[in-house]
Amino acid sequence: MQKFDFLVIESDAARAEAVLSALHFLGYRPQLAAECRSVDESTHAWQAVYVGKVESEAAAERQLALLGDAANHVPMLVAADAPLAERCARMASPSATRMAVLEFPLRYEQVAEALRSVHTRLLGGQSTALRFVGHSAPMVQVNALIRQVAPFDSTVLVLGESGTGKEMVARAIHEQSSRRDKPFVAINCGAIPAELLESELFGHEKGAFTGAISARKGRFELAEGGTLFLDEIGDMSLPMQVKLLRVLQERVYERVGGSKTQRCDVRIIAATHRDLEQAISEGKFREDLYYRLSVFPLELPALRERLEDLPVLIEEFNQRLARRGLDVARFSAGAMHTLREHAWPGNVRELANLVERMAILCPHGEVRASELPVKYRHGPAGEEVHGAALLALMEDVQASAAAMLGVHPVDEAQRLLPEDGIDLKDHLADIEVGLIRQALDATGGVVAHAARLLRMQRTTLVEKLRKYGLQANGLAA
Repeated sequence: MQKFDFLVIESDAARAEAVLSALHFLGYRPQLAAECRSVDESTHAWQAVYVGKVESEAAAERQLALLGDAANHVPMLVAADAPLAERCARMASPSATRMAVLEFPLRYEQVAEALRSVHTRLLGGQSTALRFVGHSAPMVQVNALIRQVAPFDSTVLVLGESGTGKEMVARAIHEQSSRRDKPFVAINCGAIPAELLESELFGHEKGAFTGAISARKGRFELAEGGTLFLDEIGDMSLPMQVKLLRVLQERVYERVGGSKTQRCDVRIIAATHRDLEQAISEGKFREDLYYRLSVFPLELPALRERLEDLPVLIEEFNQRLARRGLDVARFSAGAMHTLREHAWPGNVRELANLVERMAILCPHGEVRASELPVKYRHGPAGEEVHGAALLALMEDVQASAAAMLGVHPVDEAQRLLPEDGIDLKDHLADIEVGLIRQALDATGGVVAHAARLLRMQRTTLVEKLRKYGLQANGLAA
């Protein structure tokens, strides 16, 4: 019997629904604290807790009491504007090492990364999961740069196209630094209106503006002692750039509507997909702020520049799906060839989404080129791919998979007939079906092109398709 394992404390109905949906998607069994009347060992096994807006501190304490003994050790996800965030984010708080801050609107990837980050800190080690996957030269260099800059407090500017993993770089630097036991707080400067960004960064005092019914800490205060990630810094308005520059230079700031100067001990990591030097020439970005941020620039390669990493990236995403209890996506040689022809404008994020989509659509079989979404198909491969190239593709995928699993190739002389024998006819039929499928995948399901690859007549291949119950381009066999 499955037990409720994630306690959700949230008085805002819309937010509660978003959190519950994300947790369900990640494979948890969450329960809203307001609907939990009692906790029993046969029905509950708490693994984590989310704390958001609450009606009162008394209500929050009453609902947190539902955790029982688990309250002292389970990971805690806290909404950035929740009253509890200020208390738990303090350096002296024993909860700081097992807490992660969530921003709204919520994305399930954000929840997954927050939980992974907390689990890493609780285990007391650095996460190898944050190592950027890939054996290509650009990714070897990126990993080396992360290791080099992480121990220092130097400001880092992460550059790269959307979807290349800029926030992952920031998290990797934070978790390999001496600040890893302190908060990691992220804010998207392009997603917040210019008139509200100052309050979000520096906080505000009660009555500072209409709607400020109480004082509130900003991201700098929440990240005290840790790391503040300023995403899409290139979209920040010029007036706000001036105020940020002062903080970077003097390490002091004031809340909106306040006069008390506060010092901050925060490492800054900024990121943007924009060309900041061009923005400077156009008068859209301050040159002095650019040089303050660009102490250690780190540029991420686009996925199209590291296509040799496709097999290991797909394997990594499949492992993540498996950890969530989902099926994995297995791509045929033809499908892999087709994916290598794609431009990947959405980069690694686009690939992750495709792997998950195909795992849902083809849960029990191999994904063939003809089954990929239309935009990933780039014409029949039969005109360009010959038999040797097809075999090379197959060997490349098999070698990559074997390398990831630590399996070494077996010499032909070591392949022995099983003691109980083998049905040679069935075995050869399996091989024939496998090669026919590979040929169809490589040619986009075009029978004539597949027959040419297999060095046989089209009519012969059609007969074999019918014999084995296969299909190609709508041809019922």
